[in-house]
Order: sequence, then structure tokens, then C-alpha cells
Amino acid sequence: MSRFNDGLRNAGATRTAVALPSVASSGRVRKKILVVDDERDIVDLVSYNLGRNGYDVISAFDGNAAIDLATREQPDLILLDLMLPGIDGTEVARRLKGDARTQTIPVVMLTAKGEETDVVVGLTLGADDYVTKPFSMKILLARLNTVLRRSESSAASPLESGALRAGPLSMDVSKHEVSVNGEPVKLTLTEFKLLAALLQARGRVLTRDQLIDLMLAREAGPYDRAIDVQVSRLRQRLGEDAKEPAIIKTVRGQGYVFAAHVEAGTR
Repeated sequence: MSRFNDGLRNAGATRTAVALPSVASSGRVRKKILVVDDERDIVDLVSYNLGRNGYDVISAFDGNAAIDLATREQPDLILLDLMLPGIDGTEVARRLKGDARTQTIPVVMLTAKGEETDVVVGLTLGADDYVTKPFSMKILLARLNTVLRRSESSAASPLESGALRAGPLSMDVSKHEVSVNGEPVKLTLTEFKLLAALLQARGRVLTRDQLIDLMLAREAGPYDRAIDVQVSRLRQRLGEDAKEPAIIKTVRGQGYVFAAHVEAGTR
């Protein structure tokens, strides 16, 4: 018997379709989602509802198959369970985000491990969002839809075009390029958007709620650390974790601000 039977009942395991407005139904090309979970009941349930909402679905039941399918099929989003046989979900995410062929594919983690440390690990690895088991199918579909819309919007219309410079850091939003002292820096889509938002604020403090709304397109919970994790990860990527004062400053009780002077530049 599935260890997630209660969650499946909550999510509508009787194959009652849940219908939501979707990116797939609004565009000419159906979005492809890779569902990765070793529980076939969950894969069947999620695949059924995604299909009814206009998405194409491919599935994998272990980590190796997930990496192979993601590389070969180039899905628009990956729904990734953490507790997988063989290569677990965290290692799958690490490999996908470290491969130029798959690093920009949004990843939503689906996990029974809902402890804060597990969520932090997932976000640190570059996950765009997470959903804990047992889950509501309506909420899951809404979160996937939101991540896809954010990804599509980012690709279609960047925050601002052109290059920005701040000390040793250079960023070209339209080309999706970032460098520090002339050395390229690889960022996930969420990290890139976070850096762009902070740079383009030009010294204004952005609150956690503002950043969560912009990065994750959802309301912040009372103990939501998603943005704190993303900022910490971004600092490490930029190599500023050993620098004082930090380029990205924490404003206690408010949010974050990019401290260095920002100016438009040419590449």
C-alpha cells in the first residue's frame, strides 16, 4: 500500500479532474512537464490532472531516468520527488542545475520531507518552488502554473534590457550574462532575476514580501525563508561571502538592498 494514500485521497486520487487556467491552454504550444516520483500512484494522479489541464507529461521513476529524460526531452518544468531510489532528488537537482543543457529548466520539488532544513536544501540547489506531501491537487497545479508563467514571462520580456555595472560586477539582462572581474558567473533563473531586481532597484530596499512576489509569485508565509536562502546562495555565487561590507546588504526587519553604485554600461 502506498505510504502516501492519505495524501492521494486529499489530492483527488479517484481521478476526479481538477481544472485551472493554465499556461498550456493559453499558448499555441503545449508545455511539457517531467514528473519524477517512485510512487506510481502519484505519477498517475499528477499526470492525469496535468493532461486534463492541457499539458504534455513524461515521467520517470528514478533519478537516472529523470536526468536522461530531462537532457533528451528538454521539458518546460520538472516536478521532482526528493525520496528516489538510487540517485535521490537532491543529487538529481544538483546535476541538472550544473549542466548547461538543463540548468534553466524550472524545478519544483515534491517531497514528504517538509522540515525547514529539507526545504532550505532544495532551494539552495536551485529549486524554483516546493510542495510537501500530502498535497492538494489544486494547489499543486496552481504552483506549477505560476512557475511556468514566471519562466515564460522572464524569457519573453526581461526586467530591463541592456547592461548594468556595479563595481566588479557586470550584468546583461537581455543576454542573461553575469560576470565578476570579467569571469562569467552561472546563475539559476531565480538567482538571475533576484540579482536583476536588486540591481535595478538602484539603492532602494526591497522587502522579502516584494522579492517573494517577484521571484516565486506567491504570498510569503510567516516563516518563509525562501528569499533568505536565495540571497545567501546568490552571495556565494558572486563570491562576496568573504567580503565586507557585503554588496547585497541585509536591512534588519525590512529586506535587502544592493549597496554598490549601479550604472548603465556597455558590454
